[in-house]
Amino acid sequence: MSKTKSKTILRISFNSPVVLTFALICLGAYLLNILTGGKSNFLLFEVYRALTDPLTYIRMFAHVFGHASWSHLINNMTLLLVIGPLLEEKYGSKDLLIVTITTALVTGIVHFIFFPGTALLGASGVVLAYILLSSFACIKDGSIPLTFILVAVLYIGGQVADGVFVKDNVSNLTHIIGGIIGAFFGYISNVRR
Repeated sequence: MSKTKSKTILRISFNSPVVLTFALICLGAYLLNILTGGKSNFLLFEVYRALTDPLTYIRMFAHVFGHASWSHLINNMTLLLVIGPLLEEKYGSKDLLIVTITTALVTGIVHFIFFPGTALLGASGVVLAYILLSSFACIKDGSIPLTFILVAVLYIGGQVADGVFVKDNVSNLTHIIGGIIGAFFGYISNVRR
């Protein structure tokens, strides 16, 4: 008798279509911004008050793709790529896409209305939505996971504190709104199940 060893061939799989597509678009937007000397971010990937510009409506969604620097992009994409695939597996691509689009639109509109003198760009609101959504991943029997409470206190509380005490170019309100949207979708998804 002869034993044959079967060879396992490793394949790369596109395991998380929403998250991977999002990350690739962000990378493409960043490279485009470098090639255009910052013009593409201003034209397509920043929310700012421009009432008569038809691209304003595209920017309400597209601002989450633009990033101001390589470190801004890498920080957001690292968290997105760590948390996102697990969420996409748990909640499905459609639901995660809804969370992403809702976060982009709501943060874009809020920024447009309340901060007319500054531009908004980046995926931080989406990342915070994913972080809070992930704390609902193991909810059981109507109980509130302690991890959710801790994450909410640490992330949302930290954003409130930073918004009050730290003056920087970070949109803490966007982070808070993203966290609230993630928590809301996490709660609703678990109530449905």
